[in-house]
Amino acid sequence: MTRDRGTREHHGGGLRGAIAAEWTKLWTVRTTYVCVIAAFAFMAVFTFYYGSIARINDHPLQPVGNAPVAALVLVQYPLAVLAMTSVTSEYTTGSARTTLQWVPLRHRAHLAKAVVAAVVALVLGFALGVVGMAVAWVVFDGHATFAVAEAVYQVLAMGAYLALVSVIAIGVSFALRAAAGVLAVLFFSLTASPIMLVGLGGEVLSRINEFLPQTAGSGFMLGDAEPHPPLVAFLIVVAWAGITHFAGLAVLRERDA
Repeated sequence: MTRDRGTREHHGGGLRGAIAAEWTKLWTVRTTYVCVIAAFAFMAVFTFYYGSIARINDHPLQPVGNAPVAALVLVQYPLAVLAMTSVTSEYTTGSARTTLQWVPLRHRAHLAKAVVAAVVALVLGFALGVVGMAVAWVVFDGHATFAVAEAVYQVLAMGAYLALVSVIAIGVSFALRAAAGVLAVLFFSLTASPIMLVGLGGEVLSRINEFLPQTAGSGFMLGDAEPHPPLVAFLIVVAWAGITHFAGLAVLRERDA
């Protein structure tokens, strides 16, 4: 006995189908591969620079993972661009209309892009952390310490941080839709603001800086207890990801593609 067509199960739709579609779109454009190559290149070059400076200036011993964590100041941008272009390129070409026809529930379309960007950044973050530590260990040349538990923690933390940065990039991209504006906001919030606040000095500005995503993220990745315990620092970055995610979703629901 066959089922009535009206009650037949359908496969491939829903959130799973939306994620599968975003995954396919991501890996069929050249930008993805350029961003991945750039991320590994930035990691290798910046880690080499960090380790060389530490060795030449005879800095005190430090965990080998400190170098790749410092490198994420630059490395995070190729992955943020990777997430950003999955949104802004569709608005530029007009294919956002097609995406929303395929996935009419806007929260689902938004979530699918965020999930794909976060998973890719998470896995790449692990790989980037391992590569960075390998380069740093060679370049430090005895000016670094290595503890398995600490190294594993930092690699996992780097992946988690980059995943959250990608979620932030997706949220900002849906809110602004223009690549130039998104890059400006990401640079200002992730890099420029901490530099400005530290440069200006003062207790209030320093306190504000402690709650910015990159500052909190660096403390989380380094495992520092100050100014926040690692878990609190991680939750601060999660909060930023949540705020930008729902801000982007609010704009997506209010504005036509």
